[in-house]
Amino acid sequence: MVGGSGFYEFLEGAEEVKVDTPYGAPSDLITVGEVAGRRVAFLPRHGRDHRFPPHKIPYRANMWALRSIGVRQIVAPTAVGALTPSYGPGTLVIPDQLVDRTRNRVQTFFDEGACHVPFADPYCPTVRAHAIGMARESGWVPAGSGTLVVIEGPRFSTRAESLWFAGQGWTLVGMTGHPEAVLARELAMCYAPLALVTDTDAGVEEGEGVTAAEVFEVFAANIKRLRDLVAKVVTSLPADRDENDLCAHALDGLKLPFDLPLQPRPHRVAATTDRGGWWPRAGVPPTA
Repeated sequence: MVGGSGFYEFLEGAEEVKVDTPYGAPSDLITVGEVAGRRVAFLPRHGRDHRFPPHKIPYRANMWALRSIGVRQIVAPTAVGALTPSYGPGTLVIPDQLVDRTRNRVQTFFDEGACHVPFADPYCPTVRAHAIGMARESGWVPAGSGTLVVIEGPRFSTRAESLWFAGQGWTLVGMTGHPEAVLARELAMCYAPLALVTDTDAGVEEGEGVTAAEVFEVFAANIKRLRDLVAKVVTSLPADRDENDLCAHALDGLKLPFDLPLQPRPHRVAATTDRGGWWPRAGVPPTA
């Protein structure tokens, strides 16, 4: 769904799949392979050549393409800035709330009809629980809650904006976590982010503000640890969602204006991103 070259490496027997959607082409070919015997799909959100900035990513095509090949559960590692000094660089957060501060992104598949999905809890509780459990088991004790505010980008926040976000009680800031979460819910897919703090956002404390180099350095230092955690999370998820799963039943009772894309063979998707939209591999954008 999102990502860079650092996450191709954990897929065994990988093959690329081209998917067309009613919303155009997704960001890139989807790579499907196995992790410990479990089928996993991976889609680089920005494209392998990094051609899509955060506000131009084909979010609807990405989500539709993933569901059409059988994806039902999405794990989405993401680099974020902290809005509180208590979350230093390298902190792992499994947020439970989201605030949308984007401006120009299409954030629904429901262009016709009165369809309203429940979104009070934007992230899948089942995937979140597995992510928290696997992180603790790995010795990377996460913050088990937090509010991620998603901004339009591609610029970083001003000091005044960061102070305002922090004053609302929000704890993290990023650029690419919305509208993915709501689009996943509209397709009855589970979605939860693994948020890696790469910096303290401008305005929270004194300094030069956020730089891309700072983001690169922290993410590069944690990529192996994050990749190992993603592998553990996706292999720990249940093969079948239970009857009480919030996301699986998000569309119950709704008359949809389209037929859902169906595929009987389920995959998981490992999703990776950074807060500025660049994938830090040795400090440079990805080439693979």
